[in-house]
Amino acid sequence: MADPTRIWTAALIVIGDEILSGRTQDKNISQIATWLNVQGIRLREVRVVADDSDAIVESVNILRARNDYLFTTGGIGPTHDDITVDAIAAALGLPVEVHPQARAMLAGYYETRGGLTEARLRMARVPAGASLIENRMSGAPGIRHGNIFIMAGVPHITAGMLDSLTGTLEGGLPLLSATIGCWVAESEIADLLGAAEQAHEGCQIGSYPFFREGRTGANFVVRSTDASALNQCLTALSTALEQGGWPVIPNGI
Repeated sequence: MADPTRIWTAALIVIGDEILSGRTQDKNISQIATWLNVQGIRLREVRVVADDSDAIVESVNILRARNDYLFTTGGIGPTHDDITVDAIAAALGLPVEVHPQARAMLAGYYETRGGLTEARLRMARVPAGASLIENRMSGAPGIRHGNIFIMAGVPHITAGMLDSLTGTLEGGLPLLSATIGCWVAESEIADLLGAAEQAHEGCQIGSYPFFREGRTGANFVVRSTDASALNQCLTALSTALEQGGWPVIPNGI
């Protein structure tokens, strides 16, 4: 039986010159993090790298070794700068091959869309021995090799690939959270926050300050995999803030 206290972790590599140049704003980090949490997996680190083979290889080998899962987005399309598959194959020390099922899927999808050209066939290439991640949106599948999940960069296509993976990954308990807010500078209550977290094992308190309407405030997010522990910590923190003269606003400001 799996250990319910184990924390399963994942990393994400966002690949693409267009992300680093600012031409495209990444939307995948948030949706992947949210999806992973529902699977009981924590997104622990994210790297954004250029369409550069050496950078991808380095990131893949570092992040796959220290996390249970590694996800990548971007660079699996039909053009010359889509090098993710080649780079990950190099990181794994494997050749690249055309996956027969992927080829058949693409042939069917493009049958009435101009046919399966050499460029489109690039989207059937995988590191040798890989399996496929279903893509109901555009025909070109994602790729899984061991603990690595290679997905499209287009957010709605990524979402579809995540949907097809739902329930298939081993994970722990989902991370629960609750938020309260106060009009207070976090520096005034740093000790109070630390004491509240220390008194409630299994809970973490994040502090997120802001300046709004000419006033300084902060939202405090309590996180735990245990609903009872979370509620106890949230109640204790709210009471301590109220007693200190800082009225609490449920659900944050």
